[in-house]
Amino acid sequence: MNDDRRSAHYAIDMGPMPSLPIAGSDLRFPVGRIYCVGRNYAEHAREMGHDPTREPPFFFMKAANSLVQNNATINFPRASKDVHHEIELVVAIGTGGKNIPVEQALEHVWGYGVGLDMTRRDLQGEAKKMGRPWEMGKSFDESAPCTALKPVAEIGHPAKGAIWVKVNGQVKQQGDLSQQIWNVQEQIAYLSNLITLEPGDLIFTGTPAGVGPVNPGDKLEGHIDSVGDLVIQYAR
Repeated sequence: MNDDRRSAHYAIDMGPMPSLPIAGSDLRFPVGRIYCVGRNYAEHAREMGHDPTREPPFFFMKAANSLVQNNATINFPRASKDVHHEIELVVAIGTGGKNIPVEQALEHVWGYGVGLDMTRRDLQGEAKKMGRPWEMGKSFDESAPCTALKPVAEIGHPAKGAIWVKVNGQVKQQGDLSQQIWNVQEQIAYLSNLITLEPGDLIFTGTPAGVGPVNPGDKLEGHIDSVGDLVIQYAR
């Protein structure tokens, strides 16, 4: 990131920089950009009507200020009647770079978290039909709930383990990290050939099958083995 927030003087006050807590620490992890990889589990690709062959991964973005802290109560998204949950492993980049080789990619990871890629599916679907960008289906207020991050030094690099989400106590999505079509190091390497990764970037790494709707008042509980548990409540 080129601007120095510690010394620069700005014409308006934009408030604090988006950040996530670090588990077991008073420090926080500053977040610059959020990249999300699409259709990275075969069964999810099929349920979305696509052939899950190993085509090159594709990415979309969420605004950093769409992050929601764990255990929050949030408002149901505006302008949508069909909001879906997508549970995902979140990768926090600690060291930036471009054209990163796959075998060196994990050296750039600071830690991991559990995230939800909340999606206004009706807005996304309408935009797809019209051949327009579907950013407004993905990047909106409070669309990226995420747990505190756990550093690599504590948990290593989780390549397998259960990933699931419950809605009002009922399991809706369930899978294993090992089912990713493109693993974390491949995602980092590919993305770094498209843009220069920066410290503070997050990567939401895709979701297993079972995505579905949420409603006002619903409670969402997400889990990834060794990484953590995420709880979000929608206000009525």
